Formats: sequence, structure tokens, C-alpha cells
Amino acid sequence: MVREKFLKLLTDNGIATLKEVRKLTLSKDEDEITEFDLLQMPHFDENKFAKLMADKFKVTFIDLKNAKVSKDTIMTLRKRSIIKYRSIPIQVNSSKVTVATYDPSVIPGGAKVIGTELKRPVEFILTNISSWRKLFAKVEDSVEELIGSVVEVKSSGENDADIKAEDIGQDVVTFVNRILAEAYVKKASDIHIEPYEKMFRIRFRLDGALLEVAKPPKSMMAPVISRLKIMSSMDISEKRKPQDGRIKLSIGGKPIDYRVSSLPTLFGEKVVLRLLDQSNLQLDMTKLGFESKQIEIFKKGIYNPYGMVLVTGPTGSGKTTTLYSAMAELNTEDTNISTAEDPCEFNLEGINQVNVRKEVGLTFASALKAFLRQDPDIIMVGEIRDLEVGEIAVEAALTGHMVLSTLHTNDAPSTVTRLINMGIEPFLVVAALNVVVAQRLCRKICISCREQIKVDTQQLISCGFAPASASKLKIYQGAGCEVCGGTGYKGRVAIYEVLDVGPKIRDLVMRNATSDEIKAQAIKNGMKSLRMSALTKVAQGLTTLEEALANSASDND
Repeated sequence: MVREKFLKLLTDNGIATLKEVRKLTLSKDEDEITEFDLLQMPHFDENKFAKLMADKFKVTFIDLKNAKVSKDTIMTLRKRSIIKYRSIPIQVNSSKVTVATYDPSVIPGGAKVIGTELKRPVEFILTNISSWRKLFAKVEDSVEELIGSVVEVKSSGENDADIKAEDIGQDVVTFVNRILAEAYVKKASDIHIEPYEKMFRIRFRLDGALLEVAKPPKSMMAPVISRLKIMSSMDISEKRKPQDGRIKLSIGGKPIDYRVSSLPTLFGEKVVLRLLDQSNLQLDMTKLGFESKQIEIFKKGIYNPYGMVLVTGPTGSGKTTTLYSAMAELNTEDTNISTAEDPCEFNLEGINQVNVRKEVGLTFASALKAFLRQDPDIIMVGEIRDLEVGEIAVEAALTGHMVLSTLHTNDAPSTVTRLINMGIEPFLVVAALNVVVAQRLCRKICISCREQIKVDTQQLISCGFAPASASKLKIYQGAGCEVCGGTGYKGRVAIYEVLDVGPKIRDLVMRNATSDEIKAQAIKNGMKSLRMSALTKVAQGLTTLEEALANSASDND
């Protein structure tokens, strides 16, 4: 959240308009610093603002753009205090601590509180927002602090009888808690616990790539896997069949769910945990990464009183987040929304969510049939996997309901032909379909070690950039630093392809056109392909050329 006193500094000094200031106050997440959005305003001169504030408050201004400040120095102050007082320690010695901020309004109150916390006098300096953000990228929760805060959240009626039956040592419990806490701190999406003949290793999926984080002694393999199976309510005596479970934890006071899967392999059971952190779920559609024209088409599609909007892409491409953001946008008191999911990843207040359970006959198809008898306005089905589900979804879309779903295809145009190949009649597809969104996730360049590189203009043109802009482009990559673990990447950014199913596209579908023909027409209509979207993110300095090419097919392919 943005501090009110800081907002007053912006408006009183003519730095930002009231309209721009209101945009900065949209976030309700106390951990989110939305002042960084000022850097996107074309007229905002951060150095001019910082120097103006330094003169006004009689504080020294220092541009910390190339400052080398260790993570240990920064983390002498708790993350909570850094965020609350917009203050980062940059130098600590026995006599005082020097603290950098971009918001001078925090100095009177912050000096006393920070001084008490660090047990030293505090000296404030002012810096610009981008330099401060670069330092803030090094701020993280302490794994050591969080280990002690890991608490299992049990459902009512659950007991510990089975847990006592298994003799799990405290060192194993602490080790497992450390892995779970570290994955949360590093924002891993998955944890892989892998047994091999001569070793036992643990890997995290960070920003889409697997990275080895530990190789415990082989002797710990069985107790660690047993501990995880106990926590996820699996049968620890069953080692020959795959099992699924779920762990509910509180880490640092935040509820975190882990979806757990075990698989018998040659040298023991492999366990994979998918982290489901409700606080990381982005439900604000404007912050997903859509470009203005794309979000306009997407919103037009979901706000139709009936029809179908499909989101397509591989596993882990952010389809669920896009659908959840759409439902959050549509979730009002006078709307009945029902979902069929396998499984329900996050709990959404005000939405009727159903967990598909094939073993008791509760399938996507049976859930959809039941929804139609429940006076629905909006239906979300996790995935259209077969003809039966597809036909019911299309029927629902044609009888006055908005249907949201996902499909596994390479791009938006091939989604149309995929539905027809399933066996759904072309005239039903074009009548039901409003919009198709294809998406991927590209790794973002680490802002702490981002550097400009030279790329041959001809290479940029061959990748898809226009000759007129290719020679002027600034291309970046991450050099690798302690913040990104040497990878050069930190976080991910989405790229989108949004197909508006208008009259010309409908005509092509009715004439049995190929997906390539549909794509060509869509681009003529103004659609940005995945490749175009990816190259835009490169031009904005958000991702590398390699990431863009790896995550998007060429329009000539």
C-alpha cells in the first residue's frame, strides 16, 4: 500500500495528478509497494523528484544506482519494517546505521522506530525510486525465522493417532519444515523430492526452471518421504501405487497449501509438491500483463451475457490465474458462479466451487449437467477434455450462460479447429465462441543485475522486429547475481494472444479453414500473436530475446 503522506507529497508538489495517485492506491496488499508504478509514468522524473525532496527536507541525496550493498546489510532490518517505513539499511557500523528511502515523510517516525530495532542511531539519505527498488529486490523473509513458524493446519476431526505410530525424528521434522519454508521464501512453484540408486536430491522449480537445492544423505530419504506422506494424509504403508494428498500449513502466519503427489520409481517414491499460496494469486485483471487492446477484447468477451471464453496453453502457463481473475471481475452479489475443477486450487469467496472426483462419479460432465439445474449465470469448467464435456459446455453457452474453460492447444486459432476435431459441429462452435486467449510465461530479467547487450540488427529483424525499430532497440539480459541465484532471471511475465471471434473468423470456420488461415485473418484483424507479444516484452526490457523465442512460435511456422 502507498502511504498517504507520500501521496500528499506527490500532489502538493505537482509530481502526479489526483487521477494518477488514485491508481497507486488500488493495491490492498500490505507487502506490495505500488509507488514503483510511478516509474511507468512518462512525465515522472525520479531524480528531479528526489533532489526536490532532499532540498525541501534538508536531507542528502545519493544516487545508489551502482551501489554494492550486501544482502546481510539490508536484512539487518526486518522485512516488515523495510516495507512499512520504505527504508533500507545501506551501511551499518558500531556507531550508526545509514538508511536509504525515497519517501522523506517516513523520516520523523522511522528514525525512532528503526533506531530502537537496530539499537543504533539512524542517519537517513534520500535516493531515487529505481535505485531503491533494486536494493529492495534483495529483501526476503528469513528462512531461519520461518522454520519455527511452520504450523500444520488440521481439519476438525483429524487426530494424530497415525502420526504417533510412525517414529519420525525431530531432525527430520525440522529438515522438512526447512524445505517447505525455503520453497515459500524463494517463491518456488514446485518441490521435487527425488530418490536415485546412489543419491537423494531435492529440486525447486523457480521461474519455470528446476534448480537443485539440496542433496541430503541417502539415509534421510525414507523418513523424509514418510514425513511428507503423513502430513498429506497418504497411506505410508502403500509404496507400490501413486497417491495424492494435500498439506495445509501456516508459514509466518500466512496460509499455504501444498498439493502432494507420490509416484513409485525404481529406487523409491518420488514426491512432488505444488505450492498454492493464496496471497500470490493475482486477481486484478489489469496486472496480469495484457496489453490495452488485448484486455479490452478479453473483457468484452467475459461481459457478454452468454457465450464461451477459452484460455489455452501448456501446464503451468497461468491459465488458472487468468480464469480466476475473470471470475473475480464478474463476481457480484447478483451473479451465480459455479466451477468444476480438478482440483480446486484456491478458495474464492462468493463462488460455488466443486472438486471433480472421478472415483465417486463426479466428473466434469456430471458437474456441468448439475450446474445447469442450479440456475447459473456463469460456469467455469477446469478443462474441456473430451466431446461430452465440450458439447455440454457449448450447449450451456448457447442457452444463455457465460462459460469459461481451458483447452490444451499451441495457440488461439488452433483452439477453434481442436473443438471441431473433437466432434463439435462448426456452426455450434462459431455460435458459442466469443474469445480465445493463448498464453505463456517468460522469465523476467532480474532488475538487480540487468545490463544492456549488443545484438546484431539483422538478427533482431529475423526474429520479427520491424527494420525501422530494430536499430533503435535496447536489448537486455541479466548478468547473474545473489538476488537471482546467478540465473539472471527473477519472476515471470505473461505473454498473450487474444483472438476475437468476429464475423470474418466465423466465415472461415464455416468454410473449414485451417488454423493457419484463421491465424492469418486474425492478425489482419489486429490480433497480436504470441511471438509479437513476446517481442514487445523484449522491447520493454522485461525479458530476454532467448526467453521470448523459446516461449513463442514464429508467425511463419
